[in-house]
Amino acid sequence: MCGIVGYVGTRDVVPLLLTGLRRLEYRGYDSAGVAVVAESALTTVRAEGKLDELVGRLSSQPVAGSLGIGHTRWATHGRPSERNAHPLVDSQGRLAVIHNGIIENFAELKKGLAADGWTFTSETDTEVIANLLSAEFEKSQDLLASVLTVVQRLDGHYAFAAVAVGDVSRRIVVARQGPPLALGLGEGEQFLASDPTALLDQTRRVVYLENGDVAALSEEGCEVWSRSGEPVVRDEHVLSWDPIQAEKGGYKHFMLKEIHEQPRALQETFSGRVNFERSEVDLEELGIGAEALRSFDRVQLLACGTSWHAALVGKFLIEGLARIPVEVDYGSEYRYRDPIVGPGVLAIGISQSGETADTLSAMEEARDRGATLACICNAPGSQATRISAGTLLTHAGPEIGVASTKAFTTQLVALYLLALHLAKVRGLEVPAQAISDLAHLPQAIDEALEQEADLDELARKYHRAHDFLYLGRGINYPIALEGALKLKEISYIHAEGYPAGEMKHGPIALIDEDLPVVAVATGGRVFDKMRSNLQEVKARDGQVLVVTDRPEDFADLADDIMVVPTVGELLQPIVNVLPLQLLAYHIGVRLGADVDQPRNLAKSVTVE
Repeated sequence: MCGIVGYVGTRDVVPLLLTGLRRLEYRGYDSAGVAVVAESALTTVRAEGKLDELVGRLSSQPVAGSLGIGHTRWATHGRPSERNAHPLVDSQGRLAVIHNGIIENFAELKKGLAADGWTFTSETDTEVIANLLSAEFEKSQDLLASVLTVVQRLDGHYAFAAVAVGDVSRRIVVARQGPPLALGLGEGEQFLASDPTALLDQTRRVVYLENGDVAALSEEGCEVWSRSGEPVVRDEHVLSWDPIQAEKGGYKHFMLKEIHEQPRALQETFSGRVNFERSEVDLEELGIGAEALRSFDRVQLLACGTSWHAALVGKFLIEGLARIPVEVDYGSEYRYRDPIVGPGVLAIGISQSGETADTLSAMEEARDRGATLACICNAPGSQATRISAGTLLTHAGPEIGVASTKAFTTQLVALYLLALHLAKVRGLEVPAQAISDLAHLPQAIDEALEQEADLDELARKYHRAHDFLYLGRGINYPIALEGALKLKEISYIHAEGYPAGEMKHGPIALIDEDLPVVAVATGGRVFDKMRSNLQEVKARDGQVLVVTDRPEDFADLADDIMVVPTVGELLQPIVNVLPLQLLAYHIGVRLGADVDQPRNLAKSVTVE
């Protein structure tokens, strides 16, 4: 959610902070600001709204220095406004803080600080951190010591960074308990970001902080301590992402670029893991051995949002290929329902960022109850990968658009590979066709993307509709859910996804001549049932749009057809979601929506 950047070195800090904040715009935000320490002065500049508002302020109020922090805020405590924007400064004006997360005991702390004479100018919980730090800094003139003392008093889920006038060591000091923080390592300069995407222009050497870590960044380097003040060592990671991957590459929006990157991303996800000559999948990198995988009697998939839809497809894949019972849970609900978990359970968290707070909490709950923990993730070194016994990376590359596209389809490929691998180690026969179908998947995705002009025309025809109903059956039911979610996220049009067989149990009452009904109709197992459901829609004058690989079967029934190529039935959902992504995108563009940064949404939900 909130974006955090920082720099200490010899270069002019403001352009570096603004570049980093640009990289983090995709996370969603309502205000932005910077704080710069120069000699004996602390200067902050903040603005409500988009980053361009802050740039305008800085043009009229230039700030110079080589030590500073920057922030894009997504409101939790306090409405979006300039006075609630970060950085927040203590009431003595000597220390600035930027913060992501929620301090749960801030009201109690604020009451105590106010009784001691400390004043507050914002509605945020962050200002409590600033005043607490200032009270400690007044005694010691040591920012690191102050942070180590203050974190003992904070309850909640947070990541923050602080700078202070008069700190003799000239440092940025940070603390993490939940939301992500990454340190970027340079020569004679160091960087800070809540997401390594913000560091790509400057360095690929990254250290990820763990929960409970406190770190100090100075020109000489970065040092890390535990919450109790003991020095700790965190591994250095080298990012393989090219900075150009995080640019639009000539596309109008990041979302469109990422939709078109899917053939490459899918191939990257299965490359090196499949031997097509021997029809074998090798997931040794998963890190959980064959004997352990044979011992599990149940799989639990834990996820949120689009990743939850991927998990629903994963249930069909794993049960169909590996014959293991699979439960799918919302991460946000899992730990509150007293789940039945034990050593026979393989719990798998699915998260693009690896930092989704609800999913991480669910994973930790499963682990603490005795499950073996694994994750499917796009971010090496993220929290999900660090707490898991096994990891399957998706290799989608940076996904900047808030509405997930290539992250979703690469998750489906990873789940397919996992299902094949589980089947193999459990001694089940895997049809050679199930392997060879993967080789044709990138080409099928390319063919589906070639229909974009037709989908733009459909968007022109239907973008004035106020409601949509999405239907699917079997393994395509989650794709109907995902299609509806994409339309809601991108265009703000109300859309509902439903199993087609459940339509008669409620949604059929909504159908009239003004309701477009989008149906996913491929495969053989329930194809005739799906066609029958659409006849019921047409009998009630609904407008029927069909995603299908058999257009001839809908010539007399559909108002519009979105044709997709045929692949194996278990891989077909990956192809089927493409036209739904493009339809949502083009409707959103026609309506003038900000498709890369939809209102009220954030890319990585790092608070509960």
